Amino acid sequence: MSAATVTVQCAVAVDQAYTYLVRDGMELAPGDIVAVPLGPREALGCVWDEPAGPVDARKLRPVSARLDVPPLNKRLMEFVDWVARYTLAERGMVLKMVLRAPDVLAAEKPVTGVVWHGEVPERITPARKRVLEHLAEQAVWPKSALADVSGVSPGVVDGLIDAGVLERTDLTMKPVIAQPDPEHASAGLNADQAAAAGKLAERVRTGTFGVALLDGVTGSGKTEVYFEAIAEALRCGRQVLVLLPEIALTQDFLDRFARRFGAPPGEWHSGVSGRAQARVWRGVACGEVRVVAGARSALFLPFADLGLIVVDEEHDPAFKQEDRASYHARDMAVKRGHIGDFAIILSSATPSVESRANADAGRYAHVHLPERFGGAAMPDIGLIDMREGGPERGRFLAPKLVEAIAQACDVGQQSLVFLNRRGYAPLTLCRRCGFRFECPNCTAWLVEHRFRHRLVCHHCGYERPVPPACPNCQATDSLVACGPGVERIAEELAEFFPDQRIAVLSSDLIPGIRAMRALLEEIAAGRVDIVIGTQLVAKGHNFPLMSVVGVVDADVALQSADPRAAERTYQIVSQVVGRAGRDGTPARAFIQTYVPDNPVLQAIVAGDREAFYARELEVRKRAGMPPFGRLGALIVSGRERQGVQAYARALKGAAPRIGEGEILGPAEAPIAMIRGRYRMRLLVRTARHVDLSGLVRGWLAAAPPPTGGIRVQVDIDPVSFL
Repeated sequence: MSAATVTVQCAVAVDQAYTYLVRDGMELAPGDIVAVPLGPREALGCVWDEPAGPVDARKLRPVSARLDVPPLNKRLMEFVDWVARYTLAERGMVLKMVLRAPDVLAAEKPVTGVVWHGEVPERITPARKRVLEHLAEQAVWPKSALADVSGVSPGVVDGLIDAGVLERTDLTMKPVIAQPDPEHASAGLNADQAAAAGKLAERVRTGTFGVALLDGVTGSGKTEVYFEAIAEALRCGRQVLVLLPEIALTQDFLDRFARRFGAPPGEWHSGVSGRAQARVWRGVACGEVRVVAGARSALFLPFADLGLIVVDEEHDPAFKQEDRASYHARDMAVKRGHIGDFAIILSSATPSVESRANADAGRYAHVHLPERFGGAAMPDIGLIDMREGGPERGRFLAPKLVEAIAQACDVGQQSLVFLNRRGYAPLTLCRRCGFRFECPNCTAWLVEHRFRHRLVCHHCGYERPVPPACPNCQATDSLVACGPGVERIAEELAEFFPDQRIAVLSSDLIPGIRAMRALLEEIAAGRVDIVIGTQLVAKGHNFPLMSVVGVVDADVALQSADPRAAERTYQIVSQVVGRAGRDGTPARAFIQTYVPDNPVLQAIVAGDREAFYARELEVRKRAGMPPFGRLGALIVSGRERQGVQAYARALKGAAPRIGEGEILGPAEAPIAMIRGRYRMRLLVRTARHVDLSGLVRGWLAAAPPPTGGIRVQVDIDPVSFL
């Protein structure tokens, strides 16, 4: 009788499943999560639905254990396969995003607690008294926490247990989160919102695949509208995933969800502790957790019965992952919905050009909310021509903007000044010899962070103190900051408004997620007068008292060679401007620019979004760029420049002929070195119908294998061109 075998896909950087023996008495089926020996170590894996190859059973090693977690369902395994094929990532790396880490899959350890029923021990000591004082305020405590808060050793608590005063209890928390109730609160929608919500709910109710683009101006109530689709999915007994680009920062979303459904959703992002992640993972897999709000990685959670995915701010580039498995969460969400046969909602005030084209072509349903909720008007937007109305030398804020901020302060309103540039200045140089501070690991200038007195590289994280003298010519007092960052804008505003409360919203100045959430709550509550922020301020936050918005340098992105420059400028400026006037107060926005005739800026000022999309789609169509064509990038990197250049040329030489398209490069990447690795880029452009993933896979198979530490990273549908 032959020994039973299974194929297991390990969650490591391999693209094939390996065959293992099944121990006597162990029953395994496709989808089961197992631990297996892999070389000298143990690895997590999943029993894959593939036939075992012709391998001598005597050479096989047995499966070590089956983990006590629900198996992955067939649809999720099919999704893992598809993502790996499409992105050219190793299947094991995609599976790793599902399994996360061993501590997430480990069985939850029971939490021992103690409960007090009011009895008093015969012998009372100061230590015991402190313990009972805390129990008088809260009758049930985790044992270790009670000892810590009372300032006693665990032995004191054990003594009270032995005396029969305290009783042990299991505090393992269940359920993971309270169940959301679709009938908890009235939606309170206006007629337009109710009509849009009805369309989305109907798509959920049919229980079949389809994509809807929820396209509404900032402040139109898109969140409340898709909440009704979530409610319908819950009524149908299905699970829901809401993807947000910065879920760790959007406490406002969590609060609004709890008000509507009576309980918060499960959270999944980097700020969630390992234990909390483990509980959400298991709760999702067994169907106990009904709704999860998460960052892009939540897309790979093992939902038992997923019935709806909402991608909020679907245009946001944060949905693109560029490390290891390179994927776009919005596009992969659509594919997961297609495989699972359920509805997808993409929501944005400034939809991506790709999503807008799909809606125009009828591939997506287009649900439009053209007006703000409650009759609030959009801000009055004006351009400030910096050639004529710019600031005096050495300053960066035009007098017209400063005057508007002063008027807002006088009436108790808030102002927002936006500059998508962290730090004090983007470049520091010596005015005596011209020396510039450059990162030793990247082809990038070091950015001065004056509040921290450091020079920092925003690509690799290298930093150094600001020296007292120029390291090249030793001149003292010769270092000068060129151009503004948010810290420099804050310094300028503090000079103009010394009595106003000023806050800087920048990821490098705030120590963590909790501090960031606290600051956002302070702003929303009106306890800050002037906010200076980077792109963080454009993430859908609601600041009711915001009446003035100033965009310091709208030309930054427009000047780049990025083919998405116009789209990104339109999106981020529109989103920032949309922070103002959301409570109905008349609001104004000012955009500082040296190119006031630019069509993108003109469309923003005129509020003519159709003009922007029509022009951008026509430009893309003529150039054969997405969504009318397809792009793939191959980035060759290594420690030695000559080796990278030579391999990039060899890779180009192995390229296949493309009937409808072309291969550009190799060329040095705009940032030619990152973290000490030189980078060359090849870009392949094809017609829309071409199987780009298959083309690149065949190309790499025909090319000579890289050696000497050279790596080739593939990015299908690139978003960044740096």
